[in-house]
Amino acid sequence: MMKAVEIAQPGGPEVLRSCEREVPVPAVGEMLIRVSASGINRPDVLQRKGLYPMPPGISDLPGLEIAGTVAAGDAAELAAAGFSVGDPVCALVAGGGYAQFCVAPIVQCLPIPRGLSAIEASALPETFFTVWQNVFDIARLAPGETLLVQGGSSGIGVTAIALAKAWGCRVIVTAGTDDKCQACVKLGADHAINYRTQDFVAEVKRLTQGKGVDVVLDMVAGDYLGREVQCVAEDGRIAVIATQGGNQSAVDAGLLLRKRIAITGSTLRPRPIAYKAKLAQALRQHVWPLLESGVVRPVIHQVFEAAQAAQAHALMESSTHVGKIVLRWS
Repeated sequence: MMKAVEIAQPGGPEVLRSCEREVPVPAVGEMLIRVSASGINRPDVLQRKGLYPMPPGISDLPGLEIAGTVAAGDAAELAAAGFSVGDPVCALVAGGGYAQFCVAPIVQCLPIPRGLSAIEASALPETFFTVWQNVFDIARLAPGETLLVQGGSSGIGVTAIALAKAWGCRVIVTAGTDDKCQACVKLGADHAINYRTQDFVAEVKRLTQGKGVDVVLDMVAGDYLGREVQCVAEDGRIAVIATQGGNQSAVDAGLLLRKRIAITGSTLRPRPIAYKAKLAQALRQHVWPLLESGVVRPVIHQVFEAAQAAQAHALMESSTHVGKIVLRWS
């Protein structure tokens, strides 16, 4: 048996409770990971509220990213991927991460970058896969271009800042307080806009001398989408990855046409394993060297013991954090 955190019923943070479950058994193409730390992400909160059901056949336990050590798996399959039992590893999973043991497709597992702890590594998979997928793979952010990140102090936001700056890009972010704005600038953002006191459209136009940004990473949607169309450059790309501001958006289609703007939307959790494997390979090639050299570092806001998952979720929902929130399994 193993310790885990389950969702008793849809609701607030208090519905998260400690429990015991059977240790999962890895199927063909999977490894079993002894989990040292689990990253917390906004989709975990949505799942807890009953708004983001897990895909068919996936554990009902929340948790999309983990780090620990390889505990079991087919020796030949592990060896083919460069792993063996006992190796430090982090993984993107479709569920089941809030537990002492978790199974993961081997192709979605990556070695913990040299110099990083399991706590730090648990903050990598979900955010780095998501940012790479949307900012670099889909929106094709190129060196010298300008990126606007809506929600720069979130786990996704701080990751986008770090990777875009490492890519030689200019980064503008929005955040909800002056303190968060200052934190984003300290983390490398070139400019930070307090969206509560400033009009981000006007500020972006001012900061870009009217040109607009080349790429927008949008976690808000709602009325933000129409405003982003106003401040994106010609041939700009808007990547929508969440709808925290609502599902309905009004866009000036004429402006969309004249500027040749591409708007994309994506989710990662339900995508096929083969798709996620390609993202893992790209991260291993392009991003892991940046982590191992110290050019890019994960930003951890706070670490909670696993039994404090409810408190960790309450912090996530307060939106007062800068960077990642992590659960530790002792």
